[in-house]
Amino acid sequence: MLKGINRKGVMLRFTATAALTMAMVGTAHAAEDQADPQAGLAPGEIIVTANRTESLLSKTPIAMTAVGGAELAKGAITNPTQLDAVVPNIAITRDNGLQITIRGVSSADNTEKGDPSAAFMLNGIYIARPQAQEVSFFDIERVEVLRGPQGTLYGRNSTAGVVNVLAARPKMQFSGSVDAMYASYDNVNVTGVLNVPVGSNFAVRAAVNVDRRDNFVVDGNPGDGVSIDPFKDNISGRLSLLWEPTDALSIYVMGDYSKVKGKTDNSVPPTNFYSNIVTGERGTFDAPTFLDRSSKDYRTLTNALAQPTQRNNDDKGIMGEVNYDFGPAVLTYLGSYREFNRREVINYANGLVMAAFPGDYWQTSHELRLALTGDGPLQMQVGGYFFKERSNILLSLYNLLGPNTAFQFFRNPTESENKSAFGQATYEITDGLKLTAGIRYSSDTKSRYGSTAVDRYTSIINAYNLGQFIDRTTLEVTGAKRTFKKTTWRAGIDYDSPLGLVFASVSSGYKAGGFNDGCEVGTGPGCSQTAEALYYNPETLTAYEAGFKFKFGPQFRLNGTLFHYDYAGLQLTQVINICGPNGDLPCTVTRNAASAKVDGVELEADLRPSDRLSVHLGVNYLDARYATFKPTPNVDFSGRPLERSPKWTWTAGADYRLPLGEGSLVASALTRFSSRYEITDKGNYAYFYQPAFTKTDLSLTYEAPDNRYYVGAFVRNLENEVVVTAATAGFFGNVTFADPRQFGVRAGMKF
Repeated sequence: MLKGINRKGVMLRFTATAALTMAMVGTAHAAEDQADPQAGLAPGEIIVTANRTESLLSKTPIAMTAVGGAELAKGAITNPTQLDAVVPNIAITRDNGLQITIRGVSSADNTEKGDPSAAFMLNGIYIARPQAQEVSFFDIERVEVLRGPQGTLYGRNSTAGVVNVLAARPKMQFSGSVDAMYASYDNVNVTGVLNVPVGSNFAVRAAVNVDRRDNFVVDGNPGDGVSIDPFKDNISGRLSLLWEPTDALSIYVMGDYSKVKGKTDNSVPPTNFYSNIVTGERGTFDAPTFLDRSSKDYRTLTNALAQPTQRNNDDKGIMGEVNYDFGPAVLTYLGSYREFNRREVINYANGLVMAAFPGDYWQTSHELRLALTGDGPLQMQVGGYFFKERSNILLSLYNLLGPNTAFQFFRNPTESENKSAFGQATYEITDGLKLTAGIRYSSDTKSRYGSTAVDRYTSIINAYNLGQFIDRTTLEVTGAKRTFKKTTWRAGIDYDSPLGLVFASVSSGYKAGGFNDGCEVGTGPGCSQTAEALYYNPETLTAYEAGFKFKFGPQFRLNGTLFHYDYAGLQLTQVINICGPNGDLPCTVTRNAASAKVDGVELEADLRPSDRLSVHLGVNYLDARYATFKPTPNVDFSGRPLERSPKWTWTAGADYRLPLGEGSLVASALTRFSSRYEITDKGNYAYFYQPAFTKTDLSLTYEAPDNRYYVGAFVRNLENEVVVTAATAGFFGNVTFADPRQFGVRAGMKF
């Protein structure tokens, strides 16, 4: 369907269509409409597609969490960074894009050459760039989070797991909705949805979202004339079409566009949180003092900003899914094309270093699957997958090497290509007892070319005001290309017992290797890297997992998972001062740890003691650590915890529904606890940590009969805990943190 299309022509036509749709429907979040596919299910049930086919969550033999759109709206969860409130053992933080950590495993390389450890998807389409992943949750059917490697069906870069955001599809019934939220920090989130059937087998759905918020960072120099607000000022739209010309054929097409604007300032100096910070090889595990300060003091940036920052990005894409039911089998094609145009002006080193980042990215993916259906004992699917990404970027650091100079990182182009073939089969050997086996072959080719240079100007005031260009001195050529190949597999068994599902599996995962800055000795002028320093190897693991999903009548559900991971070549990324003419400027460097191990237990319980009261309880134990990792003779990480991997976390939540007139008043409370976790700056060998903390969310909502409208108030992070999510030391050192307390109100209606 997408083969041979003109990329720019399609995107221009889609952009015009999206703009027309925005004008037509205005601004507005979708409540569930009357044709919701989840309607009619038992309380606590939800349909998921984790195995690329529809199944009940309670019958899916995978450790996963599915959160419906209504639950997201009720909890005022409007973006991925807030998912830790409802998903165990996950942390999604902002650090030059999203950094996803699942069960202690993540990737910190958010550059154009880096790959995440957890795959982020929109409608099953892999979104490669972390900077394009912080999508607003609007008109969402559900979010599925799969924990653990998904190397057979999802393939590339899913060693930690998968986060799949599924937008609501068009339905053959006229409906619409509006939803609005206002919260602290002038946070406005408004969504509108319109669903229009055209005849009996064709429907159109349009959704538009406005998402604005001021900065959580407090400007400590308000008189310098440089504002750090708003942090985001985004508008997004989707237009989707569903055509079902016959009972056997369905065609789903969705286009989306987001204008992402705002300021990029998002961090504070490490001294806001810590004193007695020790750097250097022999001080790696000397703990600093975590300061006891107010929320405002933690978040205040007192450095004068070198320039006003700016984010003016465009993210757009089109995807299509075609399903044809042959009777005994269903053929599915899933294809997409996306562009991300990045235009940012940045302050590094907590406002002291001026920078600009223009970059253009595009990606395309195509997947073809054939799945056996029917009531027979054998369920099977086979398929092929192709992915390609290309980017051209420039990072300019101004006045860093002296006045009126620009230190330039040219990367033109960087390419990544993946070709895969996969198959998975499940056979029911006796009533309720099934065996599953899967395999996937992947070939990844990655390359990058460019240079590092110093440009001289007559003057440089800031990124907006450059004087006349004088000359350029090329310091180093950047060139690298390598292909990585791997076969991953999965074997599992599950039994649908009278109490519920019991399952166990062993599987493997793989993330391709890559390269660091520079080029190999002898391959070009200025090339000085050895092959060992330039390239790093793939990350692989073997995962063992067992669990159960029990149901004791409609009043009590109990889920549990036990897991163990053996990692080899775990990829670790840090900013290290080895670049530039004197080898003292920062570069992003990735290297392989010898091995790592992860052990854990996850328990969740849902209780419904009455029609009015529902209770959720969860407790998680996690032991994620380096097994052997000695980056230098004087530094040994062996036995140390992985980043952001607290030993203990727990959640406790309750909803109470009180009839009020013809409607009802719903009171909700959710408390989550995290024990202390560690953060290590591996470039400066500085150790940081986040002490144990508790966060509580409360809400009170009135829901009209048949959910025709609602109005409510909420507070997130009642304790106003400012939680450290990343920390580094040195001149470029900074701390990023999670959301502080927010009070808000929300209201919505549907028709």
